[in-house]
Amino acid sequence: MWTIPIDVLLDLGLEPLLTLGLLVAYLVATTLLSHASRTRRDRVRFARCRWMRGVGALMRRESSPIPQWPYGTFLQRLSPAVRTALLALGVRRRVPAGQILIHEGRRESHLVLIEDGLTKVTAALPDGRAALLSLRVGGDLVGEMSALNDQPRSATVTACGAARYSVITSERFRGFLRSNPDAALELAAMVSDRLRWSNRRRIDFTSYPVKIRVARVVAEMSRTHGQQAPDGIVIDVRLTQPELATICGASETSIQKSLRELRTEGLVETDYRRMKVRDLPRLRALGRLDDC
Repeated sequence: MWTIPIDVLLDLGLEPLLTLGLLVAYLVATTLLSHASRTRRDRVRFARCRWMRGVGALMRRESSPIPQWPYGTFLQRLSPAVRTALLALGVRRRVPAGQILIHEGRRESHLVLIEDGLTKVTAALPDGRAALLSLRVGGDLVGEMSALNDQPRSATVTACGAARYSVITSERFRGFLRSNPDAALELAAMVSDRLRWSNRRRIDFTSYPVKIRVARVVAEMSRTHGQQAPDGIVIDVRLTQPELATICGASETSIQKSLRELRTEGLVETDYRRMKVRDLPRLRALGRLDDC
């Protein structure tokens, strides 16, 4: 910005009033030019910041991970379009840890589609204990048996931690299957896999000693619920030893002994309700899972 020193105006020998007028005009002009310059810089700065925020938001949207449903879950089996249609069917709910989603013995016909969180499926034993049948994670569908055959619930489903899920009525789910025959086939495949898993558990109970059963269950849990860590695979499932005993079909004392041996052999580490697999290939070999 150009400037005129005040002493130059005084040296021109002009009339005082004229000199004063020129000084005022000069001050007004410089003030206006300075304000215009600041306004222009502010506008440029604002536009640049807004552009940067927009680019940042776009980068965040582009870098946000697409939900990856665990292998074998119902949502993972579906195509993107069919998956979107299924997710739009239900009423979404959130529950804290310990909340029961499905009660054993009740006559209900809705399904539960787990979107996030871990749940356990248990059934009451004649002696009053609860047998842990399986674990269900985000992407899994539970309650489909009662929804399709109109029979009482065969098990209880409980949230192990905070969970988000959708409640889908039987009528809407049946309509969804009629409109999406591929989803009906995947549902049949899912039920078949669960039946095969149950049959394998029965074979394990009669064919293998407790230590091998524990190795098989822990190896399978590391595949379905494991998080890779620098020194192993962390199984992010908080199970008590009685729960692990019921899923392995063994006594709690036998489970404690087997876990102690697995720790001594350097295969696993155990913490409060959490486990880390240190050597998965050796654990699979111990559980005779190499050919499974």
